[in-house]
Amino acid sequence: MGFPRQVNVQAAPAVAGDFCDSNPRATVDAGSGAFVAGTAGVTIGAFVWADSANKTVNNFGAGAPTGFARRDQQALITAYLAENSMVIPAGFPVTPFSAGGFFVVNSGSTTSAINNKAYANNANGSVSFGPTGTPPVAASVTGSIAATVVTGAIAVNSVTGSIAGQVLTVSAVVAGTVLAAGQTLGGTNVDPATVIQQQLTGTAGGVGTYSVSVSQNIASQTITASGGGLTVSAVTSGILAVGQSITGTGVTAGTVISALGTGTGGTGTYAVSISQTAASTALTASGGVLTVTAVASGALAAGDTISGSGVTAGTYVTGFISGTGGTGTYAVSVSQTAASTAITVAAGTETKWVASSIGAPGELVKMTTWLNG
Repeated sequence: MGFPRQVNVQAAPAVAGDFCDSNPRATVDAGSGAFVAGTAGVTIGAFVWADSANKTVNNFGAGAPTGFARRDQQALITAYLAENSMVIPAGFPVTPFSAGGFFVVNSGSTTSAINNKAYANNANGSVSFGPTGTPPVAASVTGSIAATVVTGAIAVNSVTGSIAGQVLTVSAVVAGTVLAAGQTLGGTNVDPATVIQQQLTGTAGGVGTYSVSVSQNIASQTITASGGGLTVSAVTSGILAVGQSITGTGVTAGTVISALGTGTGGTGTYAVSISQTAASTALTASGGVLTVTAVASGALAAGDTISGSGVTAGTYVTGFISGTGGTGTYAVSVSQTAASTAITVAAGTETKWVASSIGAPGELVKMTTWLNG
């Protein structure tokens, strides 16, 4: 620790993330094993969201948070010459709390009042306070939303290839095949644990070389890959993205776009999660596309909830397409059609937590799930 540079009249009451009372507390149940911090780490004294497997948590997410990251001296100082840290590194254990009382920094622009609702910033997990039903506003924009509808066919993945060491060389592909990282390979004498790690050279998802997980020597033969290939020949509206589920005549329920092939949102090829054969048909992808044409104020972020005339309640931004916070296109959670309108972008989601003390912006506030009265 460096030489002290100031002397306070009073000692600080706490550090963000400390318990603020002795009331009962409750932690969030994890999936198999325990929660760990995501790739960006987890900041203590902020809200966290769990992934779909209920194993990894991050300081960002959609909707209400999973829990709150308590300070328990579990952060690590990893920056050179740094004196402190509030970040739990990626992969380290995290114990989110779903109930209790904690000190938090008021990151909003107004002073908290007793029993104000706590709002979780969906982009970074910070906390602000306000009356019920008044989430902080991140932006005001003009935009429209389109459902994603395309014409496409799906084929099983089959190629002609050989493996030398940990390199798969694909010399030919059956029409519609799209190879991608994460797919399991099959064939005569091919180790059943062989998984594609990444493409090294060649046409995206097609002829070329790929690194695989198991070293082996396999002569040229027919090799199959898990999942299937989607070939999109026309786009009626919207933009395709990884993670979208697709439906249509003859398409197996639960089919999800798992990777890009030659397509980057429009016509082209895409890897899908389930091996199947489906003739060319109209396909609808989950979610929709928000096209922002003008920004009156602020910026959009993943996880932000949007509202406006004709916009389905609960719609939120799931990711960036061409936009990076301003004008451009964004993937949204609900498939719908909404004409160009004024859209309000909320910077936070109302939680069950409330303020039990008064604190100006930047000051510590007691936040609890134990309501007065």
